Amino acid sequence: MASELKPIKTKADYKNALAEVEHLWGAKGGTPEGDRLDVLATLIDAYETEHYPMDPPDPIEAIKFRMEQQGLSRKDLEPLIGTRTRVAEILNRKRSLSISMIRCLHDRLGIAAEVLIRPSRKKKAA
Repeated sequence: MASELKPIKTKADYKNALAEVEHLWGAKGGTPEGDRLDVLATLIDAYETEHYPMDPPDPIEAIKFRMEQQGLSRKDLEPLIGTRTRVAEILNRKRSLSISMIRCLHDRLGIAAEVLIRPSRKKKAA
């Protein structure tokens, strides 16, 4: 018999929940095992959100990710950002996004404006 489900409060609880999810992985929905898997996933998500918050993505990384997702080249960004040189400056973090660029990237590529307005992380010197 499986143990009683309860909130995940400690690192040990978290590790135990992860181990149980691994054991239950692939259980069919609507079965007791599938229901338990759903509840454990929800509990794990709540614990991770509280203890391991994620920073929003860097705007340049978000643009590159969307380019990869949609199979876009740097040339495809020119109507949204400007000249080939301007696109290179943006993607190489030499220039910041302007408000009009942010609007175009948001409207045409669907990247959240909240992500695009964040300052870009400067690459660390090697």
